[in-house]
Amino acid sequence: GTVTEDLIRRNSEHNDCVIFSLEELSLHQQEIERLEHIDKWCRDLKILYLQNNLIGKIENVSKLKKLEYLNLALNNIEKIENLEGCEGLTKLDLTVNFIGELSSVKTLGHNIHLKELFLMGNPCADFDGYRQFVVATLQQLKWLDGKEIERSERIQALQNFPVIEQQIREQEEAYCLKRAKDKEEAQRKLREEDENEAKERSHSVFEGQRYADISATLPFSVEHKDHVQEGQEGEYNQKRFKDNEDDLEFWNKPSLFTPESRLETLRHMEKQRKDQEKLSGKKKKVKPPRILITEDGKALNVNDPKLDFSLKDDEKRNQIILDLAVYRYMDTSLIDVDVQPTYVRVMVKGKPFQLVLPAEVKPDSSSAKRSQTTGHLVICMPKVDEVITGWRQTSESGTGPSDSSREHTNQRSKRIEKLDVDPSKRSFPDVANIVQEKKPTPRRVRSEPKIIPSEEDPDFEDNPEVPPLI
Repeated sequence: GTVTEDLIRRNSEHNDCVIFSLEELSLHQQEIERLEHIDKWCRDLKILYLQNNLIGKIENVSKLKKLEYLNLALNNIEKIENLEGCEGLTKLDLTVNFIGELSSVKTLGHNIHLKELFLMGNPCADFDGYRQFVVATLQQLKWLDGKEIERSERIQALQNFPVIEQQIREQEEAYCLKRAKDKEEAQRKLREEDENEAKERSHSVFEGQRYADISATLPFSVEHKDHVQEGQEGEYNQKRFKDNEDDLEFWNKPSLFTPESRLETLRHMEKQRKDQEKLSGKKKKVKPPRILITEDGKALNVNDPKLDFSLKDDEKRNQIILDLAVYRYMDTSLIDVDVQPTYVRVMVKGKPFQLVLPAEVKPDSSSAKRSQTTGHLVICMPKVDEVITGWRQTSESGTGPSDSSREHTNQRSKRIEKLDVDPSKRSFPDVANIVQEKKPTPRRVRSEPKIIPSEEDPDFEDNPEVPPLI
């Protein structure tokens, strides 16, 4: 695995996925084999967790001037190097690596603020005089492998340093010779395994071709089809059984704990995963492309990015406004806007958002911009001119809003006049007559004209028993 921008963003949710201002980053158990890019993208880092990966070399961290704690435990590191630029480093964890060159700790003399160092679980930690050598070499250290360094311990280590340094040099040379042999042996085994795999592949291809040729010469029938299926199932089971045997053999085989053996284990596990996918046929199904326009040309409403949005009809400016809540810190280059007369489409990181508009708009006059406070995408789409013309004609054809409302009131009043109750059929009081009789003073400032029923109307009759309306 490699360090990618996407990997860092996924592990920086605590900082709203902003990577340039990150102060703490955890990339443990990511199968990272090479350390790169972090010193360019995350200059403000103070804490960096990289434990339990497959990093073989300390590199590309010298620009992290603010780095205080670096955890590289459980990796494949063989030498301490390239940390001189980490001026603020106070704690370094290199537990369970493959550091055999103990003299490489001298490079940490430049890190004057270094107080804690962990080297337990490394080959160098088994050397005679290991602790005394480190204590004497790095006089700024306060703690080594979780144990405090006493003042008396340092004085004694400095007194015996010439003898200890010679011992360490001899043990280092012996280790380096052994390590070179181990590397050579690992490379030879790797070459042999590659050759065996190539032979197996060519053999399986030849067998498959031969089986296909035989099948082609045989007359095709239902029985033959069943026979082919049975043969394929038998081959599948046989291959699965063989893989299980190979897997057991790999895990039961004694192996040295070396950087090569750790990489070999990773490669084996990756191969097992791929073989399992091939045999079971559980390959990732490619999703069919999202249908945005139907066959008959109808646009659909789609919200694949699952974003909140609001659509407003601004009648004053005669335009439609779409407010799309895109992520605040998303780069604008990841957003693509396409306005059509009847719908608007926004691609957010490749995912489509499409909305059918309530009225026809002018795409050429439309505008899109990001809000500086919320990061929302605001799209303004003017409506076509025909809508404006129609609205003006309807408003100008009348005698003005006040006249039209008065006319409407008069019409409603006339309708009420026709709803007088016939006392010969019903015993309800005549409401129109009550209003005419009392004429109460209006409470409104602007009085509305009241319709007085005509006495000449044959249906009108005054009822004196009805009390006056107060």
